[in-house]
Amino acid sequence: MAKEIELKLKEGDPAPVFTAATQSGEKISLADCKGRNVILYFYPRDDTPGCTKEACAFRDHFAEFTGKGALVFGVSPDSVKSHQKFVEKFKLPFTLLADDEKKIVQAYGVWGQKSFLGKKYFGTYRMTFLIGPDGRIKKIWPKVKPAEHAEEVLAAL
Repeated sequence: MAKEIELKLKEGDPAPVFTAATQSGEKISLADCKGRNVILYFYPRDDTPGCTKEACAFRDHFAEFTGKGALVFGVSPDSVKSHQKFVEKFKLPFTLLADDEKKIVQAYGVWGQKSFLGKKYFGTYRMTFLIGPDGRIKKIWPKVKPAEHAEEVLAAL
């Protein structure tokens, strides 16, 4: 049975600040988003089955997110180049953040030991944070079903 992930942050906490490169190589900071709801969804790897399902669900509901004034950011330890290919291949309209130094995943507590087919390794947990206009965490989804998750987040806005 999967071990329960121990959350480092809780709802109401100030969201850890960050600056990261986007898929186009530009830098963006959480501070640039003040006054808006920010959906920060963490995923293990570009162009893998679950991650693609989740990204495409956010893509398919993107107009609804922007209609509610929310910003959507996908975060993984992949490189800018990998993110560029992923965005182009699946026509993703939102920003992906390259966290190749793993600073953001560690700040949010979504980096840790995982296991697959009995092998243990370190990786990114699939988890989402809704950050309010005040910079505080409004909601955390510690368990995510990739295909349905975008709708859950929309319902919380």
